[in-house]
Amino acid sequence: MDPRRGKATRAASKAGAAAPKASAPSAKGAPTKPREAGVVPPAARPAAPSGGSTRAAGSQRKKSAPGPQGRPPVRARRAGAGEAPLSAEDAEDAEDAVDGPAGVAAAPGPSLPSAGSRREGRAGSARERRSLPTPTEVPGLDPLVPVLSRGCREAAPGGWKPRQVLEKLRLSRLEISAAAEIVNRVVGHLLRRLQSCESEFKDVALLRTGSYYEHVKVSAPNEFDVMFKLEVPRIQLEEYCNSGTHYFVKFKRNPKGNPLSQFLEKEILSASKMLYTFRKIIKEEIKNMEDTDVIMERKKRGSPAVTLVIRKPEQIAVDVVLALEAKGSWPESTKEGLPISNWLGVKVRKSLRLQPFYLVPKNAKEGNGFQGETWRLSFSHIEKDILKNHGHSKTCCEIDGVKCCRKDCLKLMKYLLEQLKKKFGNRKELNKFCSYHVKTAFLHVCTQDPHDSQWQSKDVEYCFDRCVNYFLQCLQTEDLKHYFIPGFNLFSRDQIDKMSKEFLLKQIEYERNSGFPVFGEF
Repeated sequence: MDPRRGKATRAASKAGAAAPKASAPSAKGAPTKPREAGVVPPAARPAAPSGGSTRAAGSQRKKSAPGPQGRPPVRARRAGAGEAPLSAEDAEDAEDAVDGPAGVAAAPGPSLPSAGSRREGRAGSARERRSLPTPTEVPGLDPLVPVLSRGCREAAPGGWKPRQVLEKLRLSRLEISAAAEIVNRVVGHLLRRLQSCESEFKDVALLRTGSYYEHVKVSAPNEFDVMFKLEVPRIQLEEYCNSGTHYFVKFKRNPKGNPLSQFLEKEILSASKMLYTFRKIIKEEIKNMEDTDVIMERKKRGSPAVTLVIRKPEQIAVDVVLALEAKGSWPESTKEGLPISNWLGVKVRKSLRLQPFYLVPKNAKEGNGFQGETWRLSFSHIEKDILKNHGHSKTCCEIDGVKCCRKDCLKLMKYLLEQLKKKFGNRKELNKFCSYHVKTAFLHVCTQDPHDSQWQSKDVEYCFDRCVNYFLQCLQTEDLKHYFIPGFNLFSRDQIDKMSKEFLLKQIEYERNSGFPVFGEF
């Protein structure tokens, strides 16, 4: 986009009001714990409005196979499964942990389901089948979508084996090593080139982010995210249209001069101008990589990433993102965000907020286009720290500590969305959903269930069901608050249309009630 496009609209945009955000009414409710786990009861939390019908007991099992919109009977959970062996990835993450004291109450969100009691009995005993709740019409929603009611949770299906799925998702160390070696060679070459030339980017440094470095990558090590951070001292931020997420960047007076002056548009640092030059340098430099077959993909509209594709020996995509590093107080819109006080501790939250924050050249939407001078806040480095040190106890997932299933649940959530995108590859309804949505929902579940005893490894199926239920409620209420900027709703209608959310909700419900057959496809 022509960076000058933003000039004509910025003055009017600043006077505009922020887009309305969808919110859902709430009621208090508290989950019950599974029998096997000694769960510490969490604080009372708000719940989505109830209204679903109760299930008819003892209904007959249907013989015909359900279609995508049909809902088969929910299978009762199996009696306590034994603890599965730990993966190599658990040991890999065991090096570091954070000790966090309990603190202030966490921010409210959609409630989690009440836990259904687990049936006890012999392994060969017949399982009782119950029919699904009668679909209830909800104002503004498709009448086929059942209301998720407080205290009447769908039973977690017992026909799939989460440990088998997780074992399939486990990455081979040999594959990881080979892919990382190639990516490090490409990234190192680009970094040396930018640092050696006399350009505006000579002070860049590497910041590794994304699912691979968080140890929650699924399927194959074929996607990597890296940030090239550039410290920008003495900047002043001006919020764009009360969005909370996007900002104009201005420079305070600097006696040493401003090395980024060529990217200024009337005192505003233009994100689109800077990204254009950054892409141009990288495009020229990859031509000099004689030992690697690498190309650059065409720029995606609105994307801040420069996407490189390494074609041999295996195809690997590397998203290189330019990020401005800003030191000092985080913007006001983040004040109530990062609700980890009850989970990781008040001291940990304070220390994380003392870290720098980043601005990436992802422009704000403006009409049918984008405001080319705007930058978006990024906290991917904080997300990485949280997932690395994810336990309420400092010994969680250490070599001699108790293993939890938090990361396993996140992997399964990411894999569920990934598989549904493969299944419905030709449907536009899933285009706007990404792994960041399921990660955000997962972090909110961790906030609401902060104790390690609520995430025991042997309860992975039950814990995953809690995460799925939370995500379904977010889709139903059209409300998924940004984890760091709670005033921003990732599921508002100006972000994702209602029809797309209803489509994904129905597909996830079908998978959940059928025992997740999509995990065995593709």
